Amino acid sequence: MKRIIILLVLTAVMAVPRVQAQQSAKAVAEAVVSDTTATAPLAADSAMAAIDADLQGIDAELDGEGGGLHKQLKRKFIEGSAGFMSLVALALVLGLAFCIERIIYLTLAEVKTKQLMRDIDNRLANDDVEGAKDLCRNTRGPVASICYQGLLHIKEPLNQIDRQLTNYGTVQINNMEKGCTWIRLFIAVAPSLGFLGTVIGMVMAFDRIQTAGDISPTIVAEGMKVALITTIFGIIVAIVLQFFYNYILSKIEHLTAQMEESAITFMDSVTQYKSRNNG
Repeated sequence: MKRIIILLVLTAVMAVPRVQAQQSAKAVAEAVVSDTTATAPLAADSAMAAIDADLQGIDAELDGEGGGLHKQLKRKFIEGSAGFMSLVALALVLGLAFCIERIIYLTLAEVKTKQLMRDIDNRLANDDVEGAKDLCRNTRGPVASICYQGLLHIKEPLNQIDRQLTNYGTVQINNMEKGCTWIRLFIAVAPSLGFLGTVIGMVMAFDRIQTAGDISPTIVAEGMKVALITTIFGIIVAIVLQFFYNYILSKIEHLTAQMEESAITFMDSVTQYKSRNNG
């Protein structure tokens, strides 16, 4: 009996540490699970915040690098000192306005010259001088104008008619070149304004160096950036206007050649008309 009691006591003593160990392990497991459950949302929130920050950084980088040509031009316009950049932009707008006006005028002045000269010759062949005048009056362009001027003096000698055509042709050429002086002015002014901005930007940089008392790359770069941006935009404006100006000159040369050719053809028609009507 004593042996049985002693055996039961020993078994109970050995079972107590095992139960405590199991309870401790269970408590530790529950604590770990609870800690994991509590920290999981925080970790997820942190990960999402980090992803959002990365996406925002990428968007900002893309906006800075790209963002469209008009956005880049707008940003550079602001960086280049609004005062001088506004003057360069004004030169571009006014220069383009004169260019567009000249292009429209010269385009409307172009007609089918050979067909016009054939019609005038046919009317003079039929001694219909008034019909030829009406045809010239109802036709636009410098070619019709000089032919009409010649018809007004058709009763005069040939040398007088030729002189009238030459003088009136000079007037028509001057009319075609009207406004080109302003275009040349803006072509010259635009880069000059850019260079002026360059000089002023450099002066600003030296003033800041003097104020700071130290040659800092940041101070120098800011002033030089303004200087170079104004120069670049001024040169770009001059190049754009130069292309339009050369196109206008080519159209004027084409119309001038048509006028000279038409004047020769007109004089031949007038000579035949006078020979048939005995002068």
